[in-house]
Amino acid sequence: MTTPRTVLVTGGNRGIGFAIAEQFIALGHRVAVTARSGEGPAGSLTVRADVTDSASVDAAFTEVEAALGPVEVVVANAGITKDTLLLRMTEDDFTSVVDTNLSGAFRVVKRASKGMLKARFGRIILVSSVVGLLGSAGQVNYSASKSGLVGLARSVTRELGSRGITANVIAPGFIETDMTAELPEAQQAEYKKSIPAGRFATAEEVAKVVAWLAGDDAGYISGAVIPVDGGLGMGH
Repeated sequence: MTTPRTVLVTGGNRGIGFAIAEQFIALGHRVAVTARSGEGPAGSLTVRADVTDSASVDAAFTEVEAALGPVEVVVANAGITKDTLLLRMTEDDFTSVVDTNLSGAFRVVKRASKGMLKARFGRIILVSSVVGLLGSAGQVNYSASKSGLVGLARSVTRELGSRGITANVIAPGFIETDMTAELPEAQQAEYKKSIPAGRFATAEEVAKVVAWLAGDDAGYISGAVIPVDGGLGMGH
């Protein structure tokens, strides 16, 4: 039996974030999602927030705290891509991806930690990617932002670990989303060949790992990188 918690998922209006929010709702938690547009799943509270803006993040937390109580579990999932080869990548292509994916996670974690320190309990889960450690051509910006989350989680663990707060990273591989569905069949088959499991993950498979990390059974796991990638990133 998992203790019901107040959970905030950033970027919870689609894809993995939406599935994570659904999973927490199914387990009986109080769930809020942030979104720049669109809505989270039925049963969640959707608040507007832009993770590149500290004041916006602060306002979103204040709204959630007023409605659902202090945030006990935060899932930093909001992210963007601007894929292009290194020599074509502009400085803005790089900094904007890092500002959303890495600095955005920092803003969210910093704001969440205030309530967690007071409660002497918290679960911080950062959504990275297999390419954070494996690397990927055309994704220097995205890969750098996603590997940065590992250092963030591990330093937070060293700072806050004695206060009942854990910080972990999940590293999903290829997931069945609208984005992967649009890839040509041949390209999908090529990708699947490189995955020992021979298939893409469902968003639910990722969501269940996140929910487990947030639950009572994972209280002694912190600073870990948990792959959900069918074996794609092994050894990294």
